[in-house]
Amino acid sequence: MKTDYVLVSGRANPELAKRIAENLGKPLFPVDILQFKDGEIQVYFNDTIRGKNVFIIQPTFSPAENIIELLITIDAAKRASARNIVAVMPYFGYARQDRKDKPRTSIGAKLMSNLLTAAGVTRIITMDLHADQIQGFMEFPVDHLFVSNVFIPYIKDLHLPNICIASPDTGGTKRASTYAKALECDLAIGYKQRERQNEVAALQIIGDVKGKNVIIVDDIIDTAGTLCKAAARIKEMGADSVRAMCAHGLFSGNAIENIENSVLDEVIIADTIPLRHTCGKIKVISVAKLLAEVIQSVVDDTSISSHFYV
Repeated sequence: MKTDYVLVSGRANPELAKRIAENLGKPLFPVDILQFKDGEIQVYFNDTIRGKNVFIIQPTFSPAENIIELLITIDAAKRASARNIVAVMPYFGYARQDRKDKPRTSIGAKLMSNLLTAAGVTRIITMDLHADQIQGFMEFPVDHLFVSNVFIPYIKDLHLPNICIASPDTGGTKRASTYAKALECDLAIGYKQRERQNEVAALQIIGDVKGKNVIIVDDIIDTAGTLCKAAARIKEMGADSVRAMCAHGLFSGNAIENIENSVLDEVIIADTIPLRHTCGKIKVISVAKLLAEVIQSVVDDTSISSHFYV
């Protein structure tokens, strides 16, 4: 892919796009994103991109206009004769719909993949997919990155004694064990039972957390219900402190209030999604440098293996 490239920012997370551009020492390419009175979106590139590699930076969190805007920008790049079109999606929306877990339900992640293919994308760069198998839905290369690249150094810099990594549910065991292996520390796992979406009926913690500085790791904080219940249970079991680290801070509903009223000492998130509400307990760590390095590797056709914790 060794040819000229341009960086394009959608409207979902322009601050992250600016930070990525600064790390690459390259300006964002001028593009007009117009919106009609009825909400319809139109995208126009202000200069030629013929034969260029186009990197479109746009996470697809709610509202749905973010994914529509990305698709239309991809279509505009394709019709302007771009050589390659790379969607840089720090947060891949609809990733929680990765399987048919009950009759007559949708698989939204597969539909998003189909839409990206139809629009004309040739590659995506994303972070902390809710389920790794979503990569199998894609008909194009996927660079799946992990915020552990920036979170693990942050944990080491805290110099906390007796660290224990915890997963809030069994589905996050692989992620938590990766952190525990890198930090050479203990591991605890939460087991939760749901009565309905976004509502946890019961939660148990498997593992010894007494006297430990516990760090809960997860991919998404939505309403923060599971996270706060897990933190409360861990504190009840004798933990000295409880922190949380999460790639994508959606913070829906009463999430911020839940966190403020919880026993959590700190919640660390990446800037894959812009923080729309402030809270004294929340700290944001940027992944711009990581994304910039991977974009440069894609441009130079070099390996990105060094950007993974295994």
